[in-house]
Amino acid sequence: MPPRRRPSFRELFRTEPGTSALLSVAPLALAAGQLANGYLNDLSPIVTLSFAVVMVAFAVVATDHHAARYRRRQLEADR
Repeated sequence: MPPRRRPSFRELFRTEPGTSALLSVAPLALAAGQLANGYLNDLSPIVTLSFAVVMVAFAVVATDHHAARYRRRQLEADR
């Protein structure tokens, strides 16, 4: 049995670019946009930083879940 290997970020983007972008890049861009918006409009840093932290955490968890789904599909295809 081959050792367990997590799919690389490049491999995820090559096979499913739309889903990968929506789950990993879009939340990070949204967090950066919210931070810039908060700075330019003098919003509370607590609110904007909290939102950015939540979006980064979402991107990490969603990308990890996406990688697990991809790996499971690969394993099922090898049967």
